[in-house]
Amino acid sequence: MTNMTSKNPILGHHALSGVKVIDLTRVLGGPYATQILGDHGAEIIKIEAASGDEVRGWGPPFERDMASYFINVNRNKKSVVLDLARPEGRKILLQLLQDSDVLIDNFKTGTLEKWGIGYEAVLKDLYPRLIHCRISGFGENGPLGGAPGYDAVVQAMTGMMSINGMANSGPVRLGAPVVDMGAGLYCVIGILMALHERQHSGIGQYIDMTLYDSALALMHPHNANYFLNKKPGTATGNSHPNISPYDKYATATNDIFIGIGNNRAFCRFCDALGESVIADDPRFENNADRVVNREALTALLTVALAKVDGAVFAETLLAAGVPAGPVRNIEEALLHPQTDERQMVLEKDGYKGIASPIKFSRSRDVGVASLPPRLGEHTYEVLRAAGLEESQIEVLIASGVIAQAEG
Repeated sequence: MTNMTSKNPILGHHALSGVKVIDLTRVLGGPYATQILGDHGAEIIKIEAASGDEVRGWGPPFERDMASYFINVNRNKKSVVLDLARPEGRKILLQLLQDSDVLIDNFKTGTLEKWGIGYEAVLKDLYPRLIHCRISGFGENGPLGGAPGYDAVVQAMTGMMSINGMANSGPVRLGAPVVDMGAGLYCVIGILMALHERQHSGIGQYIDMTLYDSALALMHPHNANYFLNKKPGTATGNSHPNISPYDKYATATNDIFIGIGNNRAFCRFCDALGESVIADDPRFENNADRVVNREALTALLTVALAKVDGAVFAETLLAAGVPAGPVRNIEEALLHPQTDERQMVLEKDGYKGIASPIKFSRSRDVGVASLPPRLGEHTYEVLRAAGLEESQIEVLIASGVIAQAEG
């Protein structure tokens, strides 16, 4: 790994150049984490079984026989097909780990230990500098220890669904897989922390990451509210449990969302709306008052906003420093000039994806250095680089321990 403490201001084009990651993950949380690392220069070697990461088939839509679900979180990686259930496959994995910085997996708890390559029993001593991050549903211990976890299941179990939806809809799954992707983000944070700490200690460590913990950590402010008022919270639709007005409103032309975080913004909002009398109403003097009298305030604003052009009024509010915006669909958001300004859509050889949102002043992301890989596309390349001879690779292919994509 590159010495990240160097005082050379031109350390490299990418923030994570020199970091090597062995990726044993599938589905979403782990692949999302490793794509983030790969987007910023880390070498990602994705190890898959012969059946492949199952989300390769989670479509339509498909491109190059790969589902969009797989394509969106697997660029900038090399794919190696390796049967880790066989001793020969595990031997190759250990060889790949010799010069690796990070191992990340989301196997069922205890799988690597069953195969004789667990962190505490084996990897910790074999590779003292290795950072091993494991993602599981609930961890190893406790009443749910070892149980499998999927995003929506964990949303249900951690109260996330209970505060989503409308007041009369019942619990509703969030439309984006925030538990998986949140866990992926926490993995990246933990890995970067461990890499930083390793520069001082000289040794790696194990990171125990779970979907359950991540979901609980993402439940702000609902958990915080419960600690103080002992109320579990309920679905409030588009409104906010702690802030008002913070909601979606219909206008004469389109729906807009308005978020008012302080009294000054509330006064500016009412002035722009031509309803200064609302700001002067003692029922709405402070945010706490506005939350208590939410229904009365919403009724007044609904009548006033129904008279304005939503798109124009949202721009007026933004110009006045008041957070507001039209409610767009996915296509409208992706085609908006601000998305283009921020260079948030990547394109290469027919590939389209969302760019890294992390913008450095000096380091830069790699863009699309390589397209999402076909299953086993880089088996030969990676194993040759690891020191295996051509004849050894051919024997391993013939025995079914590894596989190379055709073409």
